[in-house]
Amino acid sequence: MNSESSSAILRLRMVNRDLADVGIVDERILNAFMKIPREDFVPPRINLVNAYGNHPLPIGLGQTVSQPYIVAFMLQMLECEPGNSVLEIGTGSGYQTAILAAMGMKVVTIELLPDLAVNARKAVLAILPGADIRFIVADGYNGWTPAAPYDCIIVSAAPARMPDGLEDQLNPLGGRLVIPLGDWSQRLISITRNGDDLVMRESLPVRFVPLVKPRRE
Repeated sequence: MNSESSSAILRLRMVNRDLADVGIVDERILNAFMKIPREDFVPPRINLVNAYGNHPLPIGLGQTVSQPYIVAFMLQMLECEPGNSVLEIGTGSGYQTAILAAMGMKVVTIELLPDLAVNARKAVLAILPGADIRFIVADGYNGWTPAAPYDCIIVSAAPARMPDGLEDQLNPLGGRLVIPLGDWSQRLISITRNGDDLVMRESLPVRFVPLVKPRRE
């Protein structure tokens, strides 16, 4: 069996066992996970079986790619529709970026660490060369106002407290934000904006790497 066939089999097992069987019901999410080979977003030293394990994996520079279930769960919380504009704070490996694009989103993804951003862009565009993705290397701690408002914002690392201004960058007609929040004790938080009203709810306890806030000179 060649590596491409092995990858497809492991991907199907991951989607069925680690996503669909534990509450991920959005077919667009499941189909996107089937399309995107996770091994292309982790270091080559990680073998194929481990690449499809339901756990985080290191990608260098103190960062990780989240476990597949948590990525899928956050996307299900986000409730994006094809064609929605999505801000992804923390490109990281680019795996979640590719999943969003495979779901038909218009993605603006921002990464502080240039080496990660370059590798992620290369990996994503090798699989989805025509995807509607704007890659930005910059400080995204407080979002990215030039392309606001967004239908959805997803944050891929955990700040100790809610960054200023993220809610203001949401579409006032039902824009949604999903973010892991907290220092040592973290939870997934979703916020929905309707005009000036914000509805917040808490969900799973999680463990993410910290959202890097650049040192100001």
